[in-house]
Amino acid sequence: MSKPTLLILAAGMASRYGSLKQIDAFGPHGETIIDYSIYDAINAGFGKVVFIIREEFLDKMKEVFDEKLKGKIEVDYAFQDFDLKKYGIDREIERAKPWGTAHAVLSAKNNVNEPFCVINADDFYGTDSYQKMAKFLTTEVSDEQMALMGFQVGNTLSDYGYVSRGVCEVSPSGHMESVTERTKIYYKELEGEKKIVFEEGDVITELDPKSRVSMNFWGFTPKVFEVAEGMFKDFVEKNAEDPKSEFFIPSVADYLVQTKQADFKVIPTSSKWFGVTYKEDKEIVQASILKLIADGAYPEKLF
Repeated sequence: MSKPTLLILAAGMASRYGSLKQIDAFGPHGETIIDYSIYDAINAGFGKVVFIIREEFLDKMKEVFDEKLKGKIEVDYAFQDFDLKKYGIDREIERAKPWGTAHAVLSAKNNVNEPFCVINADDFYGTDSYQKMAKFLTTEVSDEQMALMGFQVGNTLSDYGYVSRGVCEVSPSGHMESVTERTKIYYKELEGEKKIVFEEGDVITELDPKSRVSMNFWGFTPKVFEVAEGMFKDFVEKNAEDPKSEFFIPSVADYLVQTKQADFKVIPTSSKWFGVTYKEDKEIVQASILKLIADGAYPEKLF
């Protein structure tokens, strides 16, 4: 079986962060979070990385990544844009932002022909996640059996505001029964205790800290492109008048499960995620990386 590909979602505009965090420096020698992700992926056995970006980022991304990765892993780029005609949608819709994470994945349909893993550019997942996903993608994956890395929600929050997570219902056999994108998960004082809650409309619901959530760390086969494209056409028709609507990866995964086209193995990890949703998160990420280096998990200089 060919080596799996790492698909990195790096087209976001980072409105809450305030700058282009995809290339912001976090490591002691200017390493980005993406550098650590690719380092872990190479060591786990991935053979190719595809950056999904906005086309205007291309020169800067190539400047930052191409030379350092030369000879270490194959590199490719796909563009997430507003052109709907390439998906068979004959209309123009004015939007400020692209159509969301599932649309981003769909943007790479011509770049990937092998099992692949999807991650966010601004999330630090840890070595364990890449090792487990690479093993799954080379020994278990099929069009009927895909996967997601299941983090505990209590290990994935920011102290500085709300986050979006795909909250999973998991069967006793360790498979996803459903996944629902919750776009406002945060800490809240309830009855004198710090609790994890999600907000939907005017309703606030408490979440168990051990609930498994998706951090957009998915294991797919190229079958997902075909399914996502059909769903995207329907989504655009239904949401053409809503400029803030987004087509999320968990929606595609949940559709595959509910229509019994594929099962999703929830690969458990106790790793503590960290990432940069807000500018205030940066110091925490930098300190966490320095501790991992001090503990011997990473060399001081990656590439």
